[in-house]
Amino acid sequence: MSAQNNIPQNLQEWQALAASLKIEGRAFINGSYVDALSGETRATHNPANGEQLAQIASCGPKDADLAVQVARETFEAGVWSKMPPMQRKKIMVRFAELIEENQVEIALLESLDAGKPIGDTMAVDVPGAATTIRWSGEAIDKIYDEVAPTGPGELGLVTRMPLGVVAAIVPWNFPLSTTAWKLGPALATGNSIILKPASNTPLTAIKLAGLAKQAGLPDGVLNVLPGPGSSLGKALGLHMDIDCLTFTGSTEVGKTLTEYSGQSNLKRTFLELGGKSPNIVFADADLDKAAEAAALAIFYNQGETCTAGSRLLVEKSIAGDFIQKVRKAATRFKPGHPQDPNTAMGALIDRSQFDTVEFYVAKGLEQGAQLVCGGSPVEEVAGGYYYEPTVFRNVTSDMTIAREEIFGPVLSVIEFDGEAEALAIANDSIYGLAAGIWTNNLGRAHRMARDIYAGSVWINNYFGGDITVPFGGFKQSGNGRDKSLHALDKYCELKSTWIDLS
Repeated sequence: MSAQNNIPQNLQEWQALAASLKIEGRAFINGSYVDALSGETRATHNPANGEQLAQIASCGPKDADLAVQVARETFEAGVWSKMPPMQRKKIMVRFAELIEENQVEIALLESLDAGKPIGDTMAVDVPGAATTIRWSGEAIDKIYDEVAPTGPGELGLVTRMPLGVVAAIVPWNFPLSTTAWKLGPALATGNSIILKPASNTPLTAIKLAGLAKQAGLPDGVLNVLPGPGSSLGKALGLHMDIDCLTFTGSTEVGKTLTEYSGQSNLKRTFLELGGKSPNIVFADADLDKAAEAAALAIFYNQGETCTAGSRLLVEKSIAGDFIQKVRKAATRFKPGHPQDPNTAMGALIDRSQFDTVEFYVAKGLEQGAQLVCGGSPVEEVAGGYYYEPTVFRNVTSDMTIAREEIFGPVLSVIEFDGEAEALAIANDSIYGLAAGIWTNNLGRAHRMARDIYAGSVWINNYFGGDITVPFGGFKQSGNGRDKSLHALDKYCELKSTWIDLS
């Protein structure tokens, strides 16, 4: 290992560290790691080779009831909800510091569990999570309530109140990042939380719980329940004593959770869901830069990204040459072992997702799309789920691969002629999560950004932004926002207090 921070430098060193890890697989309730009440466990596997990583507690409705009871009692006791803001801030900042101090272990857990390249988890996922927690904590004592503009005989106060008990259900593609996006603002506003990680990527959520306690978070404020969505997720969605449910995942599941809200106590339900994002390239753009970004937009994180630029819209006059540039850029994303620091694209999460990618590639060929490159699995490591970067051209908007979210490294190229047609194609989707625009025409950039129905629009870049700007979608890409000060609003109630001064 390197003497600098003991960071492994190659695949062999990362694998040696992985072999020495003692992985915690229990739930975390009321400040302690505990088994599921049933005693049941479920194996979690490494997407790189299919090998078992650990046995994880398989929690169910009874565990949910217990965790909610603990979270409610803790909230009502006020040990966190009524803690002075500056003191809450210090604990959250310390929590962020502990994430950074444990960066190597957390990055490795994320890579092992989700098949993500270790270079990405070290450089992006772990630092991003720490930044989110720190930034949210730092905001606590800098947000003021309001005094209404009343006459001299009255005083009107508007105050923010924490919602109470928040259930957060996070996905398997960015387990650590989305967990931080939920925990940061929910904790900052004084709520108690039940966190349900995806059943196949629970490791970093379980690790974070212990670090939060070490930072000084009172017992019962953060509870982590690993378990299946079909039973545990449903129990949380229908629970009558949960005040808010925040979810990142598929549109189908998001709709079900919304139904659960209506069937139970009308808990606030905030959703960040699927996408089929257009990445639009005009002839006047910097084409070399746009081509590199187009490959990154779809092949980053194996294409398992809700904002993936899976629809590449290219102006007809440059289509042939530009597609070849993208094809060349795609070679940088050759699938490799996730724990190899040189790997740019790791393994798909599991057999089910691998089969989904295979299905859509076959569907694209069946419906007449032309395969430019890829289209086949790769046996990088025996037992793992690897797929080549895949590009289709001659795609039309009515094709399945242009309409449905694949969640894999499959790019659909659609040609257009002029701004109006590009806009029409871009908005021809049930989703509205993100979009990219590549042009050196300032007026066109502003017109397109204004008229595209998407929560994030990136001009001459893709995946731009940081914690200071909100993230979320239009249409069936969801509601509510993660990140920025706007995220704190999701976890608060507004109370109006009117005082007669006469």
